[in-house]
Amino acid sequence: MAEPPASPSFTVSGTDIPADRIPRHVAIIMDGNNRWAKKRHLPGVAGHRAGVEAVRKVIEACGEYGIRVLTLFAFSSENWKRPADEVGALMDLFLRALQREVRKLHRHHIRLKVIGDVSSFSPAIQQRIREAEALTAENARVTLVIAASYGGQWDIVQAAQKLASEVQRGALEPEAITVDRFEAALSTGELPPPDLLIRTSGEHRISNFLLWQCAYSELYFSDLLWPDFGPEEFHRAIVDYSQRQRRYGKTSEQLEAESTC
Repeated sequence: MAEPPASPSFTVSGTDIPADRIPRHVAIIMDGNNRWAKKRHLPGVAGHRAGVEAVRKVIEACGEYGIRVLTLFAFSSENWKRPADEVGALMDLFLRALQREVRKLHRHHIRLKVIGDVSSFSPAIQQRIREAEALTAENARVTLVIAASYGGQWDIVQAAQKLASEVQRGALEPEAITVDRFEAALSTGELPPPDLLIRTSGEHRISNFLLWQCAYSELYFSDLLWPDFGPEEFHRAIVDYSQRQRRYGKTSEQLEAESTC
């Protein structure tokens, strides 16, 4: 029997990884900005500014690997409870990033999508979000998803409300609400679910992030604080992911039998 053709691979940092072992969608909880700043006796916002550079590096790495979607947890629905001066500084940083970074993303053919309760933001930020999404809408190299004022429970509730409204006006039968139909109503409905979820700073929880979408995601926890998370650690995460077997409820024997068919 002839051997099946070898799958194409990516060579990054001297490591060959088969293309079918590269995640399509990576989600990251960018944790540790404040701790990074405190260790250096700097104000908290300095850590968030340093975190922007880490974002740039990871976006570049996604392009090298051929990763199609990168979702970053930038500001949770719970973060509004932080001190007012910190929230104000974060909003200012978010607005500046929308002003300065979006054209760079566009030049590199990166699409920007913002998910979350954007109505919580100022009119100026909401306007910048609309403009950024419109400018980059046709880009197809990488989709960069920014989760801002986002919570996984909020996302599930808004999807349920959306479907309930359709049922109420007679456009949808309750029996027609399937897993796929519910998934399509989520804020990420047009995107594949995350294959890999990374969290930095040594914490081992998902903190209300993409609760539905990460049902079968592989998890990778890094001890590095987010501003220190660079291409090398991202590479380690991708290599670690590539060595895992994703079974989705099946046995290893079933998967091996399917791969030989």
